[in-house]
Amino acid sequence: MDSSRQAEAVVSPRASFLSGLRTGSGLAAASFLLAVSFGAISTSHGWGHLAPVICSMAVFSGSAQFALLAALGSGGGPAGAVMSAALINSRFIPMGIAVAGDLRGGRFRRALEGQAVVDGSWAAAHLGGGRFDRYLLFGATAIQWPAWVAGTALGVVVSPDPDLLHRLGLDVLTPALFLALLFDEVRRERINRLPALLGAVIAAGLIVFLPAGPALVGAALAALVALFRTPARHRQADETDETTAADTTEASGPAKKPERALRSARSDEEVAP
Repeated sequence: MDSSRQAEAVVSPRASFLSGLRTGSGLAAASFLLAVSFGAISTSHGWGHLAPVICSMAVFSGSAQFALLAALGSGGGPAGAVMSAALINSRFIPMGIAVAGDLRGGRFRRALEGQAVVDGSWAAAHLGGGRFDRYLLFGATAIQWPAWVAGTALGVVVSPDPDLLHRLGLDVLTPALFLALLFDEVRRERINRLPALLGAVIAAGLIVFLPAGPALVGAALAALVALFRTPARHRQADETDETTAADTTEASGPAKKPERALRSARSDEEVAP
């Protein structure tokens, strides 16, 4: 665990929030460009001018919104489109469970704070060892949401060619930012290296037979490696802490024994007539 980042989150929430704003600024720039594309495509599919903006305000998930758009554009019904988007957003269930221990307050407040859990913010706020910097999480999301909504509104109003971002190569910005977050996570904790490598191998193998989306979902199975290795790591850490505590007690024993003997002698004197 990166104890320095955790200490910073505890001591200075404001500094942690500002760090989240800085971290989220790059993600916000990529989200803005992607949202412009969503606004343009949804308008060309007959969504009108208001529906795409409301969708971005409420859903705030690029993958789910594009899945919804694709399902409706291919002639699917609203129920099937909503189900497709919901299945994609089901990834937030384990993500929310992971960060739940670092949220504060009652049920309503914790549910409200949980709305800040989006892909980039969640990854950036991870301190290691299953702990999260909630203020960094808030800051990173606070700058991404308005960028996503503003980008959608611009795409609706300007209605550029939906393939423009692809031709300019700007659609690789978001994957590049997630790759940078992955490198940071792997560098911070060695336990993450094997799952990352295994996930890349699985994705490379599955993409030969499957589309990119299902291939990435299959690659997520590599995370189970870290799940099974974590208990062993925690047991080792507990054993180390117990050994350290025992050594500290043994080292302090000789210094405390004379004091205990002195207190016992004084007690005997007070009891004696």
